[in-house]
Amino acid sequence: MIVQRGLFGVLGLLALGVQGQSDNLGLSGGYITINTTNFNVKIVKNAQVLASLTPSGSSFDFLPYDKLSVRANNGQYHWGDLTFRYRQQGASTWTDGNTATARKPVTAISNSALAASNLAPTLTSSPLNITREWLNVSGDLGLRFTIVNSGTSTIELGSLGFPAEFNSIFTNRQSTDTQRLCSLSDPYVGMHAGYIRANPISGTGAALVVTPLNGTDTPLEAYRNLAETSYSSTGYGSQTFEGFYEWQVLTKAWAEKEWAKVTPWNPPSSRTLAPGQSMQFGVRFSLAKGGVRDLDAAVRGTGTPVAVGVPGYIIPRGSPAQLFLQASSSVSSITSDPSGALTVTQVSTGSYTVTPSTSAWGRVRLTVKYADGKTQTIHYHVTKASTDVLGNLGSFFTTKALFNDTSDPFGRANSIMTYDYEAGAIVSQDPRVWIAGLSDEGGTGAYLATMMKQSLQPNAAEIAKLETFVDKVLWGTIQTSDFAVRKSIFYYDTSTKYPYKTSFNWGSWTSWNKNSAYAIDRAYNYVHVTAAYWSMYRVARAYPSLMKSHTWDWYLEQAYSTIIRAMKNDVGYNRVGLMGETVFGEILTDLTREGKTSEASTLSAAMKSRAAQWDTEAVPYGSEMAWDSTGQEGVYYWTKYFGYTSTMTKTVNSVLGYMPTVPHWGWNGNARRYWDNIYGGKLQRIERQIHHYGSGLNAQVLLSAFRSNPTDWYLLQVGYGGTSGPLSNINQDGFAAASFHSWPDTLKWDGYSGDYGPGFLGMALGSGTYVAQHQTFGTLVYGGSLTSSAGASTVKVTTQGPVRRKVFIGPLGILITTDAGSIDGFSYATDGSSISLTLNQLSGGPSATTAVVWTETTSGSAKYTVSSPSTTQSRQGWAVPLSSSAVTVQLKKA
Repeated sequence: MIVQRGLFGVLGLLALGVQGQSDNLGLSGGYITINTTNFNVKIVKNAQVLASLTPSGSSFDFLPYDKLSVRANNGQYHWGDLTFRYRQQGASTWTDGNTATARKPVTAISNSALAASNLAPTLTSSPLNITREWLNVSGDLGLRFTIVNSGTSTIELGSLGFPAEFNSIFTNRQSTDTQRLCSLSDPYVGMHAGYIRANPISGTGAALVVTPLNGTDTPLEAYRNLAETSYSSTGYGSQTFEGFYEWQVLTKAWAEKEWAKVTPWNPPSSRTLAPGQSMQFGVRFSLAKGGVRDLDAAVRGTGTPVAVGVPGYIIPRGSPAQLFLQASSSVSSITSDPSGALTVTQVSTGSYTVTPSTSAWGRVRLTVKYADGKTQTIHYHVTKASTDVLGNLGSFFTTKALFNDTSDPFGRANSIMTYDYEAGAIVSQDPRVWIAGLSDEGGTGAYLATMMKQSLQPNAAEIAKLETFVDKVLWGTIQTSDFAVRKSIFYYDTSTKYPYKTSFNWGSWTSWNKNSAYAIDRAYNYVHVTAAYWSMYRVARAYPSLMKSHTWDWYLEQAYSTIIRAMKNDVGYNRVGLMGETVFGEILTDLTREGKTSEASTLSAAMKSRAAQWDTEAVPYGSEMAWDSTGQEGVYYWTKYFGYTSTMTKTVNSVLGYMPTVPHWGWNGNARRYWDNIYGGKLQRIERQIHHYGSGLNAQVLLSAFRSNPTDWYLLQVGYGGTSGPLSNINQDGFAAASFHSWPDTLKWDGYSGDYGPGFLGMALGSGTYVAQHQTFGTLVYGGSLTSSAGASTVKVTTQGPVRRKVFIGPLGILITTDAGSIDGFSYATDGSSISLTLNQLSGGPSATTAVVWTETTSGSAKYTVSSPSTTQSRQGWAVPLSSSAVTVQLKKA
């Protein structure tokens, strides 16, 4: 992403909003203060909406109480507000109701509730009589609405929503204040099992969960974005304030109008009220006192069903996954939509195997019915087999996205360029010039993903095209002779006589001239080029016969020199964590293995300088943006590498603050991103992005942390969800979209490949097959299948993920990697005495003569060496001869 500096930073692209604000909320009337066992609560007396919600004994507020004076206008939403649509039964037109549109003081009611009111004064006249109550629910806070049809005709209620406000406003805050005061929230649109989870942005301290209120029928059917006026004091709908959403109980009215062309997450529904009939809806606010890792326990404590999917909810065709259901009522049925896409088999009470059919693809919803009448939906995304997904991506981008116009004045011929899947065409021009300029994240997505794919699954024909790209475009055009990297090689200059589209606006700051485009001052751009060279180095080292232009050492030297150039004083942002810079660590490792001690020493010193700086900073996650989720990856890698454990731990917590786990493929492991469609997408708007590149990149932090602490299963559950995310972006043709649009009026993948590449880079570096021992669920496998029986003395696993050269055995604390071939399966003795690998050539790919196997003890003290077959030492590992048949590699304790 690239930012136009100035007032509000990223808001240079957005309207700054109007200035005038009023106290329509009635703050001058004071507050009702309530204390329950678990919460301290402030409710605005006139409006009776929630103003403040802090855990008992804590000053941390989940709500923006400190911003309430600038959030008191009509049209600004708070917990306790209500939106709805209704019509007389049989009518076609819906009527809207909204407590925030034109506020008037509500009518207080005296009853057993903590606070209660009739909402008639703040609503337009209607046949619906609505009361609101704030309740003490076993020490938690409850919110309940009673809706009575006081008219003479039956009413259909087609929409009902509870606006959900949290303190996610970063505008006009220092980074330390944002870290101290703010919280982030994520939904699980799981019907009666649905909830909203919120936690401090720091990832530490008590977390909050909002669940359906017992005694009411309040499913979380959808999660709708709320429109508000944007004021400069808060910047609603901007990079510093994403905006708010609402818990929607009923959605039929929206599905008939605004969402008519979309398949919602859950079937839209409505309710009918006969004259005099009443219905109650409500939610419960509960604490997870132990923080994010205790959220599932807090949900269970409210009587709400909990689901845990392993390895998550993005699963390949034909490969069995595990599903664990924890509920107070028995399961009466489980069905799949589409029918037959998922087959569910019960293993034991609460434990199931979920197997996608061999033809399933895309979104699949499991619906679980419980005996007590509750319904839970669990949302999966089925991909092709992981190896097929990678193959499709490589094929698509090296054919459909290959730009071959040798008359191009910008020198882009022989490039893998940004692709517009909706138009079925390469994006050869865009006013955001970097998208067509093969630099920035927005212009490198296609070529970076394609090149990283080769490091996992090399293909001779694809590599031949990429070698040409390297020699004719990457080296010498994108990159200068002194290893500097340009911000874009496409630019706007009418003197070039290029046929710029007149329908585009070329007057924005985004339409750089040549001098601006050729600037070399953005460190983020150097990562893409570095990773491209490194991927080719790995191919050249393991499969030298595939490479025609250069040997492995040339590519490794290019990668190294690009990093060092990025650290010079004329390059900006090189003192912050960079997206994808885990690859710098891979290069340092490879330099060391290759015996290039001088280069390794220079690179190490450059990285240590940065890590030492970060260790002195309270919030070391600087970025082009006011708040970001990109710097954490680099900060974590190098503070861990150099032993700055306090900052390392703080960074893991930071990632957990914006990366949730819920039973939905879209939000599970989805790192918080909501502005990058402005810079790299086709549909440009501020919106929660699903599996933008943050998922794959931040997953590396959590997976690495898990490898160091394999008893912390939560890290693996979230991290593997994130590293699986980039697979869901790849469609059946092999096109990879920048992200998925989560607003319920859209629910589709973006048309551009855009900035997809860094997410794939993260997946390629972090993914693998992981084994964990869970205290309740037993032995769990992520990226593979457990083939041995429970309690067996030898655990056997087959691998199934996209990266089959990395195995981490959590119970033994051992990481095993290889540079060639494929680890098709492995086994280990539960006493840790031995490990066995099945090493094979890549299926359908080139053959390697040897594969170097490395072992690393990441937790504990056990060391392992290769005992058979006969090997030679190579690059600090063991060179295992490969043949046309599988090779069994035995490892024993050293």
